[in-house]
Amino acid sequence: MEISEQCVVALTWKLTDTLGEELDVLDSPVEFLVGGDDLLKKIEEALQGHVAGDRLKLHIEPEEAFGDYDDKLLFLEPRASFPPELEEGMTFEGSALPPGTNPEAPRDALYTVADIYPDHVVLDGNHPLAGIAIRLELKVEGVRQATEEEIGRGSAGTGFFRIQAQAPGSSTLH
Repeated sequence: MEISEQCVVALTWKLTDTLGEELDVLDSPVEFLVGGDDLLKKIEEALQGHVAGDRLKLHIEPEEAFGDYDDKLLFLEPRASFPPELEEGMTFEGSALPPGTNPEAPRDALYTVADIYPDHVVLDGNHPLAGIAIRLELKVEGVRQATEEEIGRGSAGTGFFRIQAQAPGSSTLH
């Protein structure tokens, strides 16, 4: 079966930056809905017409991936507004920021604790890969028809580098 809109692809990949530094490796296949919200548009376009077993190498600029880095998404917040167990790398959904944080911080962003100081916390609302051109080596491990539920949901259950609030110590991008 060829990859087309409204099908599910099982992919493995190796993701690097333009200097060859490894950013992420997916050794076990993960399913993504083509034509939904799971994959970057550039990846979906490149996958069209391919079949299981095919390999692709992509170079994706920041504007086609996770956007340019926006320093307006950095916020200095009072340390006292956050729980004592706060650690660098923890994430907070904008809608769940504690009282006392900047009301101008977009509530639809996901914030990573970038730095912790005695009196302040630096929150970064940029995607961890914002501003970075990426290279992606993909292998199509499988292709199948999407179910009506997957099409209705717009996802096979996994988004490409969808960042979600995580427990301390968790650093998975996918």
